[in-house]
Amino acid sequence: MYNPKSLKAEEFISDEEINTTLKYAEENKNNVELIDKILNKAREEKGLDYKEASVLLACDIKEKNDEIFELANKIKNDFYGNRIVLFAPLYLSNYCVNGCLYCPYHYQNKHIPRKKMTQEEIKREVIALQDMGHKRLAIEAGEDPVNNPLEYILDSIKTIYSIQHKNGAIRRVNVNIAATTVENYKKLHEAGIGTYILFQETYHKESYEKLHPTGPKHNYAWHTEAMDRAMEGGIDDVGLGVLFGLERYKYEFTALLMHAQHLEAVHGVGPHTISVPRIKKADDIDPNAFDNSISDEIFYKIIACIRIAVPYTGMIISTRESKEVREKALNLGISQISGGSKTSVGGYDKSISDEEAEESAQFDVSDRRTLDEIIKWLMENNFVPSFCTACYREGRTGDRFMQICKEKQISNCCHPNALITLKEYLEDYAKNDTKEIGHKIIEKELQNIENETVRQKTATYIKEIEKGDRDFRF
Repeated sequence: MYNPKSLKAEEFISDEEINTTLKYAEENKNNVELIDKILNKAREEKGLDYKEASVLLACDIKEKNDEIFELANKIKNDFYGNRIVLFAPLYLSNYCVNGCLYCPYHYQNKHIPRKKMTQEEIKREVIALQDMGHKRLAIEAGEDPVNNPLEYILDSIKTIYSIQHKNGAIRRVNVNIAATTVENYKKLHEAGIGTYILFQETYHKESYEKLHPTGPKHNYAWHTEAMDRAMEGGIDDVGLGVLFGLERYKYEFTALLMHAQHLEAVHGVGPHTISVPRIKKADDIDPNAFDNSISDEIFYKIIACIRIAVPYTGMIISTRESKEVREKALNLGISQISGGSKTSVGGYDKSISDEEAEESAQFDVSDRRTLDEIIKWLMENNFVPSFCTACYREGRTGDRFMQICKEKQISNCCHPNALITLKEYLEDYAKNDTKEIGHKIIEKELQNIENETVRQKTATYIKEIEKGDRDFRF
């Protein structure tokens, strides 16, 4: 029986309730009166439940879909403005004991080179990322209790935070590793991580177990209930996501929103982020082997409907997607993107060749532009690239962040911080043509800071950055 306050996976993600919802959505996909009612509620910008959002996703009336896209764009701007947060993934190890059928790291793949970075190798990777301009990383590692124990992850986090090269510093490490225990989540929290990210892959239990035939990840309940353990361990910012293409997208969408509502009901805090990866080609993985792939148009609709249903969440799109897809997605709800990404172990360090590095890649990268090219592209499209990590470092996490965000007050901090961190990037890393555009963006955006005191203080910080000082924040 469906119960959003239950701590049992099959009760807060109820297969029966999902199928009932999908039937209801299909029956009402052309019900203009109901769709208008849902859209009017959505315009209050307080979110929708999974049932209402599923009707919008199912809707196939062009005029109403146009309204959905327009509303998603408005909600994104009302909550997050025109800022886009930048980050990079850092793969520590591709050793893995799981048998996931969609991932080339599965233990049966004997021809992918297995690699685990030493702390010295991690240092070289971090310096390379700092020299690009990155301030925020998402660390990744396969599940292997022998090769990748939690102690290795904790040592790696300590190494990452310890490195300052020239003006570079990684100010926040987000973590995407396998489901673990409350005690281990406490250790991650004490290590000063930002968001704990764990993709569900698929919420359909039967499909989940078939796709994960062997290894610890086979346990559906252990994996699905991980966010509750993370929050019990003190991590109050968690990130959800499914791998679209493994199961029916409408099923995954409904379950994803159920999970978000569960976290809100139990912990008072919904997901800090929601990621929207699609299955892509990788080493021995052919995405055509999965018969639930989705078109770009459906993908855009999913993004828009998530933004409308969960207006407060940060939404992430990776370099799995092409420049063209990412560009459109930015106007439908995406607020965070990766840039200059490598999905291989040791991929950033130029002491090894690109071919050698890509042999250990988790998936093919579609958007291969440099970070500077992406920064320039964002600004040319009137976005403000942001390397801000201030909320984590000022304690604006969990319910404190959500309260400010839901009241649409987060921009009072985030907009000035975005300009400050963009200025750092322009001074330290940008090419000349990127600098030229960036300085014009900063000058224009400064005038959009309504609070006179904050505007003057931001301008002062920007001047101090020109003199050589760094790391100002609100």
